[in-house]
Amino acid sequence: MNSLTKTQKVDPSVECLIKLFPEDFIRAIAIETGFIQRERKIDPVIFYWVIVLGFGVNFLRTIRGLKRKYENEANIKLSISSFNDRFTSRMENFLKKCVIHALEYQAQEPGLKLGDKLKNFKDLLMQDSTIIRLHESLANLWPAARSKKIAAGLKLSCVISAVSDGVKTVRLFSERTAEVKTLRLGSWLKDRILLTDLGFFNYNSFDKIDKYGGFFVSRLKGNANPTIVGVNRICRGNSIDVVGKRLRDVLPLLKRQLLDVEVEVEVKRRKYNGKRTKITRTFRLVCVFNDETEEYHAYLTNISHNILCGEDIAELYSARWEIELIFKELKNVYHIDQIESANPNVVKCLIWVAILTLMCSRKILRLVKNVDPKKAHLYTHLRWAKVFTENADRLLKEVLESMGLKLDMLTLFDIFIGQGNDPNIKRKRLMDTWIA
Repeated sequence: MNSLTKTQKVDPSVECLIKLFPEDFIRAIAIETGFIQRERKIDPVIFYWVIVLGFGVNFLRTIRGLKRKYENEANIKLSISSFNDRFTSRMENFLKKCVIHALEYQAQEPGLKLGDKLKNFKDLLMQDSTIIRLHESLANLWPAARSKKIAAGLKLSCVISAVSDGVKTVRLFSERTAEVKTLRLGSWLKDRILLTDLGFFNYNSFDKIDKYGGFFVSRLKGNANPTIVGVNRICRGNSIDVVGKRLRDVLPLLKRQLLDVEVEVEVKRRKYNGKRTKITRTFRLVCVFNDETEEYHAYLTNISHNILCGEDIAELYSARWEIELIFKELKNVYHIDQIESANPNVVKCLIWVAILTLMCSRKILRLVKNVDPKKAHLYTHLRWAKVFTENADRLLKEVLESMGLKLDMLTLFDIFIGQGNDPNIKRKRLMDTWIA
């Protein structure tokens, strides 16, 4: 395949994508995973960029639409059956390895800097999962967790990073997988803050995060009732003594805006030689009164009050909304929840494609923000995603042109001739009887 000469200037956005996914890398991974064994009609590089930069475009929601787009860019004619046959477990493995490569590449790049209040931490991480509703015929393979009718679904679990401004880890699970089992805790948490969803609430997990040298902030579960053992902020005036009392007994009596205390919780360790031990751990609890709901919002953490005050803890937890915006982008912009296929391989492939599209989008966004760092905050993620998808088709053409591919008008006319006719040759048309 022809490459650009040194005199030709490549658009910075195109250049950064090609640097992220070089042609040689795509071809090597395609062969390594068995996705491509012999490059005949399907060129893995063209196919990769067509599917990654095409999934977010409305007319590529179907496999047929994707097939037509590939034919346009590769200047060939394919049967729908041969194109469908490409969506296999090997293709899924190919796309998954591309995601892993992008995550590793991203981890090596210099990231954003945390603010002064978080200067002692390496990163701020947010964890959550979302359900992707699928064709009901897949209910036996991926049954829904709570449904009175036949339904199927997959759980997409993500950890996103404030420093890299994007996805850090991503995994697929059955919808019925417990939230606490979707996150692998480890030494990677050291000196990092993890904001978790209530579905992840587990004292054992919090104990592990603390032992790994990590930090967490979580909403307190509604039925949790820890014992208060210390006070971090003393209220002026005639305040009630809360030490030694259970939280649920204290909250109705409080008149203060904020309660910042130390609490004891019981941690159940995993069974060892048939025995399960219990230990007592002390964590920090911050309760902030919400004027709208007229109730306290409670947060459990192991971040010292000497580092972040109670108000900061509550405000920090609100940053977890960033991961909800990631899911909103994947569903509303890249249509990850509009996969109508009953083929499980197609489903998983298109989910990985959506993740890759998101990562390409964020890669260019970072490049744009670096042009004028003072205005970087003006580029909101959802607005950017809209701009990215509106220009994805043009971006695709420039990526392919940078590899020496460019369609002329004669080629385009040939494509019109090849694709404009209805493949159902025996179907009766309305005007067949009346037109000679």
